[in-house]
Parts: sequence; structure tokens; C-alpha cells
Amino acid sequence: MDYRSNASLLGLPLIHVRTAEIVDGRVRRGVARGWVAVGDIAFGVVFSVGGVAWGGISLGGLALGLVSLAGMSLGGYAIGGLAIGYYALGGLAIAWQGALGGVAIAKAYALGGLAIAEHANDPEAQEFMRTSMVRFGRTLLEHAQWFLILTIVPAVFAWWNRKKDQDHP
Repeated sequence: MDYRSNASLLGLPLIHVRTAEIVDGRVRRGVARGWVAVGDIAFGVVFSVGGVAWGGISLGGLALGLVSLAGMSLGGYAIGGLAIGYYALGGLAIAWQGALGGVAIAKAYALGGLAIAEHANDPEAQEFMRTSMVRFGRTLLEHAQWFLILTIVPAVFAWWNRKKDQDHP
């Protein structure tokens, strides 16, 4: 499936949904590019979802973004199994400012089973996590339903548009 919204901004479609297809017996990955992108590989300026996702808010197996949630997450605020960023939460969290995880490594603050930082598993690290880093993460998780809706809406809209085109050739 390949759906691009008619509306665009700065040459990019507002919504682009593209899934894999088989061409000449080979699988061609669905690469989506837009303000909101959903695909096997997704480049979304505001929001992206895919096996590999890049953008402002990115969800995927491998995600790069200002806010990224993934198995392997890279970004300003990274959440994932392996999270690398300015702030990181994950099984292995590596961060510049603050890391929270099973193994937490950071320059400034770290909390975890194994914590390495200037302030590691001490009262300053606990205060930092409670007041700044964890508050943002908790807010993200409390509003996770919006990420789900942002993931589903473009795909449903693309399906509906494709069905409409099939019904009226």
C-alpha cells in the first residue's frame, strides 16, 4: 500500500503511509516520507512509525528523534531496550545528562542496578530523576494512547481512501 495525502507542506505530504510490496519476486521495503510517516522505513518530520523510524517523535524497532521510543532508541529523550540520548531510560541507558535503567551510564546523573555518573545512585541523582527526567517520561507514558492513535489514524485513513478509490473507478 502506498498512500500520500493530497495536502502537503514544503513539498512533503502531510501523511505518507507505505508498506512493503513484492516486485519481480523481491520484497521492496516501504519507505515513507512526510510530516507524519508510517512505513517499514519512515522519515517523519513531526511523527514517524516504522521498523526504522526517524523524526521528531519516533516509534519503531530502531528510532532516531527528539523523542524516540524503540528497541534501540537514539535521541534527545530516548526510551528503549538500548537507549542513547541526552536523557535515556532503558535496559541499557547511556546519556549525557541523565540515565535511568538496569545499566545507567551518564555524565551527570544515573540511577540503576549498575549506575556510572558524577551522581550515581545518590540523593542528587534521585532528586534529578524525580523532578525533571521521570516527570517527562511519566507524562509520555500517561498519554501513550495518543501515540497509538497517531499510529493508527494514518493507516486507517489510507485504507479508507484506497477503498473509496476502488469503489469508484
